[in-house]
Amino acid sequence: MYGSLGLLPKADIGVLTQFCRKDYSLATGSNLFITPQQLAKLSVGPGKLLVGSRHFHTRRSLSSQTRAKHDHAVVTDELSAMTGNTSDTKNLRILELDPGLQPYKDHFEYRMKRFSEQKMLIDQYEGSLEEFAKGYSKFGLNREEGGIVYCEWAPAAEEAQMIGDFNGWDGSNHKMEKNQFGVWSIKIPDVNGNSVIPHNSRVKFRFKHSNGVWVDRLPAWIKYATVDSTRFAAPYDGVYWEPPLSERYEFKYPRPSKPEAPRIYEAHVGMSSSEPRVNSYREFADNVLPRILANNYNTVQLMAIMEHSYYGSFGYHVTNFFAVSSRSGTPEDLKYLIDKAHSLGLRVLMDVVHSHASNNITDGLNGFDVSQPTQDSYFHTGERGYHTLWDSRLFNYSNWEVLRFLLSNLRWWLDEFKFDGFRFDGITSMLYHHHGINMAFTGEYNEYFCESTDVDAVVYMMLANSLIHSLLPDATVIAEDVSGMPGLGRPVDEGGIGFDFRLAMAIPDKWIDYLKNKNDDEWLMNDITRTLTNRRYTEKCVAYAESHDQSIVGDKTIAFLLMDNEMYFGMSCLKEASPTIDRGIALHKMIHFITMALGGEGYLNFMGNEFGHPEWIDFPRAGNDWSYDKCRRQWELVDTGHLRYKFMSSFDKAMNLLDEKFSFLASTKQIVSSTDEEGKVIVFERGDLVFVFNFHPDNTYDGYKVGCDLPGKYRVALDSDAWEFGGHGRVGHDVDHFTSPEGIPGVPETNFNNRPNSFKVLSPPQTCVVYFRVEEDILGETEDDASHVEDGDLEDDMKIYEATPVIESKAQSSEIPEDEEDERLI
Repeated sequence: MYGSLGLLPKADIGVLTQFCRKDYSLATGSNLFITPQQLAKLSVGPGKLLVGSRHFHTRRSLSSQTRAKHDHAVVTDELSAMTGNTSDTKNLRILELDPGLQPYKDHFEYRMKRFSEQKMLIDQYEGSLEEFAKGYSKFGLNREEGGIVYCEWAPAAEEAQMIGDFNGWDGSNHKMEKNQFGVWSIKIPDVNGNSVIPHNSRVKFRFKHSNGVWVDRLPAWIKYATVDSTRFAAPYDGVYWEPPLSERYEFKYPRPSKPEAPRIYEAHVGMSSSEPRVNSYREFADNVLPRILANNYNTVQLMAIMEHSYYGSFGYHVTNFFAVSSRSGTPEDLKYLIDKAHSLGLRVLMDVVHSHASNNITDGLNGFDVSQPTQDSYFHTGERGYHTLWDSRLFNYSNWEVLRFLLSNLRWWLDEFKFDGFRFDGITSMLYHHHGINMAFTGEYNEYFCESTDVDAVVYMMLANSLIHSLLPDATVIAEDVSGMPGLGRPVDEGGIGFDFRLAMAIPDKWIDYLKNKNDDEWLMNDITRTLTNRRYTEKCVAYAESHDQSIVGDKTIAFLLMDNEMYFGMSCLKEASPTIDRGIALHKMIHFITMALGGEGYLNFMGNEFGHPEWIDFPRAGNDWSYDKCRRQWELVDTGHLRYKFMSSFDKAMNLLDEKFSFLASTKQIVSSTDEEGKVIVFERGDLVFVFNFHPDNTYDGYKVGCDLPGKYRVALDSDAWEFGGHGRVGHDVDHFTSPEGIPGVPETNFNNRPNSFKVLSPPQTCVVYFRVEEDILGETEDDASHVEDGDLEDDMKIYEATPVIESKAQSSEIPEDEEDERLI
């Protein structure tokens, strides 16, 4: 009934052991020895499973079901003994948080049972989930005492050899042996105490499949891969990476503490140079990280780290999952980058792709698929194993070895490179058998909990999040999901899938729609606020106005949508700004700021958009004559003092600093008190700050009345119309705004816009102003009355005051999930 309904991995258990060489005993971490008979019991075939009071059938022939019936009974009994008390699947807090999920209680209990049983099996036969995720120390090439051991899971291979520079690419003397689990292995002894396979030398896995053809493939667990850049479309080579101690990068700085709310700078190392070329990890660390810090971000999210043979895929068609992309340097260079970020207090997230894999046969994991059954492959067979929109392969998440591979991949990046978390790409594709293709989610719960749900993938994500937070409790894990799956952002032990945040993907689509299809006087305040607040209470979101998706070839950045070709000649401060430029800069600031302030519990900006980067992104390809011109960042635009790009960058810096001082992103107090459609004004509170956004293209409102919670004196905390932000300086920053009581205290319907107090402000057109409440000390003098944040790059008249204690209350929120269709092509 619920998607992938196999209770256990069917005939996919594979290697239930910590070792892969044929001559090793089958010992687990708990010294449990597994007999072939026990393994036969655990190699569960298809059949009929009894779960609670429901019967589920797999889609296999009756004869297969009959043959497997006895094995199912044995395994089900063993699992019952292993799991013991199953009360954790009966009392799920997620059902208490949202009573609307009660009709789907069976689904939550079923997938929680699946998760618990899968984890129990891993604990029993691998020692623990954490030990299971150390597959990289057993598979691939690893140094052991007296030599190098190479192990590869390739059940479909009939013969196998290891080849490379070390043996002149002739594997006749380096034939591998296969054990009963389909794992090929070989040990290459040292000679005179020296490794036969030198560091940084090329290696490959050569095997013969059933048609008698020999093929060469990169080892699935290879930790570095390179290509001859002088040859067009040259194949990649695996590289044995084991640098001497003198060349290994040693981390010097600890991970920064987890911030209250992530302010994320999404970056692509390769395209971060101002020159038309691929940038390096070390250049990014030395030249770009300081920019990110200066603009008051606390987190860097790196794209395209996993090796991908096609640069134009933006890193989303991964070929080598454990390998650092060699275009930008070596594994040691990436470690330098991450350590440098940590030294600056910046956390680093990795854009991880476990939703699919490149269909590249020559360079990637797909090369191991030689039409074998799915239990012997990383991928599903037939249509289920292929993503038609992305032209890529889809993992079989019920396969034991696939689980080992993917979970180990997460641990590898956390342990070896000290990443602080992940942004999981393409989660919508994983959650459903239809992958979100041609699916417009409306928010009806039956869209999420039905036959379309891929429970195998859901269980994998629950395991992944459990592993990550076990290894690194302060990790930040973000899901890219467009469907709005309830529970995605709740802990696993509550019945959720375990992510810390989801991306608020409907927000950028709304801004693109407005900028392309509506005149300024057609903007709807209720529609904007509904989109920005349209998220599930208790499930955190990262909001963004634009990411890399919004500016890929065929589209434009927000700045370019607003100002278009006038950005080529109208951005000089040496002449008066045209109406297009004036409007464009004003709305650029407003769109990004209201997205940050109202759209989520975290904020994300893509590299360069903070200063209004023009044009679009276009990677080198045949269609543009392999040009890098649109695959770079024009930092000189913001660095040139007489260009107006600096105004947008300064405002971006100031709005991040505002959160640094007032922590409004982390506050659960979020109240929209007014959406004035006629006046085009939105007023809301976040924490104890009051935000006033005037989207009207022409009207200035003098003495505009705004509601607030706390009585007292308010002053300007941030003003988009300030001179230093390219504005016109119409709002006074030294004006005291005193509140007046409204109606009967505690009776919202008698108040002004349901707020117990109000004050009046000046609101110029297409501006946003934030007000903070000035605390009075016991002598009646204001605290920091004439102070402002010390920052060498901010003008003296930019006043952001010290934060007052935040008064927490439940946020007003919409629980209607995002209803946009996933139209991403990569």
